[in-house]
Parts: sequence; structure tokens; C-alpha cells
Amino acid sequence: MWQIGVWERDEGLAERMGRLAQGAHALVRACRHPALLAGLPLDLLVVSPGATGWAGAGSLNCRTALLPGGRAALTRLLPAGTVLSYGVSSRNTLALSSLDGQRASVAVQREFAALDGRAVERQELVLPYDGGSPDLLLAEAGAMLLLGRLPEDV
Repeated sequence: MWQIGVWERDEGLAERMGRLAQGAHALVRACRHPALLAGLPLDLLVVSPGATGWAGAGSLNCRTALLPGGRAALTRLLPAGTVLSYGVSSRNTLALSSLDGQRASVAVQREFAALDGRAVERQELVLPYDGGSPDLLLAEAGAMLLLGRLPEDV
């Protein structure tokens, strides 16, 4: 069973992760501060764009971390085997390439391994968009891919 930590500030990402993890043999744990996840061997840590309290990030133990781009200090501090980023920059692993009223195109900029070891190749995903935060959409898309789910599975 995969252990998934969601570090957020009440943006609803943990609830979305719970829905994505259904059928994936995963346990989702949510927190507002990383110290609450300290000592747990996490297979995946998903950091929301609004997460705060970075000082506790060094106490985490995670195999893969998915976090907002542009957080160089957090990336250096976080003990993770693999760090993937999301955001609008082309430097991020997942970036938003287009957005309209009902659809968002998410670009996977670099190949990475899902939690089960399968390769997630560079690609463009077209996902439904409900007008919410684009960064939360990217975090959810990244988690979906890391869990081995495809848009049609969700």
C-alpha cells in the first residue's frame, strides 16, 4: 500500500487525492504542516501551492515529491529521491500549456517514473477545467500520473 502525504493549506487537494487514490491501494494523509508527516515513509508527497511551514520539510522521508515550481529552497531542503515540479515555467516537469473555459492542456515536459515504476513519457494531456486554481489542477494532474492513472480513468 502506498503512503501519500498531502501538505496543503485547506485548498481541497487532499480530498481530490483521496478520490484519485481509490482503487490504487493508497493511504492519503493530509496536513497543514510537514512536521505532522515526519517519520512516515511516504511514497509520494504532494505539496500544494499554498503550503506553508517549510522549516519542517527536512524531517520528511519521501520517495517522490511533487511541488510547486520556483521553490528552490524547499527543493534543497526536502529529502526525496525524486522531485517533480509543476507551474507555468518551462523548467517545471508539468506545465500549463493552454487554458480555456472548459479545458486545460497540461504538458509533461520531461519523462519520469510513476510510483509503480512505469515511465510517464512527454505528452500533452487535455483535462476538464472547472475554473479553479490552475496550480491545483497541475498538482492533481501530476499526482494522477504518478499513481498510474490516465485522464479517462478518473
